Amino acid sequence: MSSEAEENKAIVRRFEEELARGNLDVIDELAAPDFVDRSLIPGQGPTREDFKRSVAEFNTAFSTTGFTIEEQIAEGDTVVTKIRQSSFGRGEFAGVPLSEEERTHEGIYIHRISGGKITDEWSMGESSPVWEDLAKEVRQRERVEQELRLARSIQQASLPREVPTLEGWQISPFYQPAREVGGDFYDFLELKDGRLGIVVGDATGKGVPAALLVTTTHSMLRAVAQALGSFSPGEVLAQVNETLLARIPINMFVTCSYAILDPKSGSLRYANAGHDLPYLWYGGDAEELRARGMPLALMSGMSYQEGEASLREGNCVPFYSDGLVEAHDPEGEMFGFPRLRALVAKHAEERSLGDFLLEELYSFVREGWEQEDHITLVTLRCSAPLSGTSENSVRKLSEKSHERAKRLTIRRLIAT
Repeated sequence: MSSEAEENKAIVRRFEEELARGNLDVIDELAAPDFVDRSLIPGQGPTREDFKRSVAEFNTAFSTTGFTIEEQIAEGDTVVTKIRQSSFGRGEFAGVPLSEEERTHEGIYIHRISGGKITDEWSMGESSPVWEDLAKEVRQRERVEQELRLARSIQQASLPREVPTLEGWQISPFYQPAREVGGDFYDFLELKDGRLGIVVGDATGKGVPAALLVTTTHSMLRAVAQALGSFSPGEVLAQVNETLLARIPINMFVTCSYAILDPKSGSLRYANAGHDLPYLWYGGDAEELRARGMPLALMSGMSYQEGEASLREGNCVPFYSDGLVEAHDPEGEMFGFPRLRALVAKHAEERSLGDFLLEELYSFVREGWEQEDHITLVTLRCSAPLSGTSENSVRKLSEKSHERAKRLTIRRLIAT
């Protein structure tokens, strides 16, 4: 073998051994300024500086416990080296958590030498721990992204495509999803005699399970409201509770606020299944529309208290999800119910309540806020005088057993 071939083998041997020891200076010493890494490793550039950064990141993420050059072959300006290396992870590499288990891999490295400097490197690793972990992470991320896309499409399909138009009323929905798909939903139910059902809810869970639960609840609310033909929101929630219990896993449930508006009289009858309470704004004050009720699908035989509010011109009612009140500023302080209620009371009649609340929210969380949960806000506003409407009043109605709803079997509901 020629002396040049032996010299080239020695250059590569020293290069690889020093890199295994963590000596990055050897790159400047033995790699040519126009060195090119041709290994095509994802996320890594081809230049000498790119190579140096990659080796530094590797040495930070892995602790080498064994290194052996098992064989070298040199011909002309090319050296082929077989390396056996053992290492274990200590943290992460390229954003991928690494195993602390010691693993061994073998790799073939090809170097081209010119004028005593390495000009090119190719690596062909076999079962490299880092690339195994990276490949697993990529596959997992692809699965997660597929699930997110599916969940988003399911959830988007359950949202109303149109906002109802009622003379003398303004209905303004706002829905802002977070990156992770949650269980927020809202809906409008057109009932007989021109009444309108307004629903805002939140299903437990994330991803596809939450999206499917939203779809199921959405369908059940519509089916029950039509089957019962009832103007009692508590009666509807009681039946939906029984129906959901028979259809979803025991560890899942839904919170929901359901109100029925009579646009002619301004009467708003409401019931609540463990959801955040809406407020009634009138003349510089805000009153909770409180009604007792457990979340849907927790247990059988639930009844839901009802209340009734009389709305007049200028009055507003915001229905919302917990993503609004649980948003927090950079210091970790939550937007919170007291702040929301104070802002509803402070709202000026000539302004859109929904726009006002969202402006205050974004001002509170400030720039750079990372939204962690969906935000749903549906505002109802009486925009014209109503005949026969007296002063505002909010009253609790008697808590009903809703026996009629309990007698309506699931079979009859589905048939309807």
